[in-house]
Amino acid sequence: MELQIEARNLEMQPEWQEKIELEREKLIRHHAGQVLHLRLSIESTQHHRNPGFELRLVAAVPNDIEVVRRGGEKLMPLIVEAFDVLGLNLKERQRRLQKSVKLQEPERGSGEVGIIKRLYPYESYGFLVTLTGREIYFHENALKEELAMDRLAEGDAVLFGEADGDKGPAAAWVRPSR
Repeated sequence: MELQIEARNLEMQPEWQEKIELEREKLIRHHAGQVLHLRLSIESTQHHRNPGFELRLVAAVPNDIEVVRRGGEKLMPLIVEAFDVLGLNLKERQRRLQKSVKLQEPERGSGEVGIIKRLYPYESYGFLVTLTGREIYFHENALKEELAMDRLAEGDAVLFGEADGDKGPAAAWVRPSR
């Protein structure tokens, strides 16, 4: 990963450079291949009431850019914090990417049977209940085939595939039971 460091209104100190390299190596170890290019800007603020530093860390990642900004009086803690925040952002980005990979839909006729319990068509979601009494959330985007929110009614039987949602069980797909 290429690293570009820019210092404005100050002279780069060797201990700062060493700390930046250390944090860069840690980032490479924990997030190998996720960051294509890294740019760090450090600026000394010349304000009479609030002297200090402004740090901006920009990471080019596949199809996106992550930016972390920090300001404060001491530079070393800012460097550590900026790299830590970038690491957390990369971890969250990776989690979102893994969640966005859709579950492969099973063959026709497979899945669990559920009954529509509540519908919120203007909010584009609803809940269904399994034959064992568990409540499952579903979003309009999970509806397959000719199903649409305006065609569903409470009490309708459906087939669905279950997945883990952000707040509990959710339907990855919902289709008519026929």
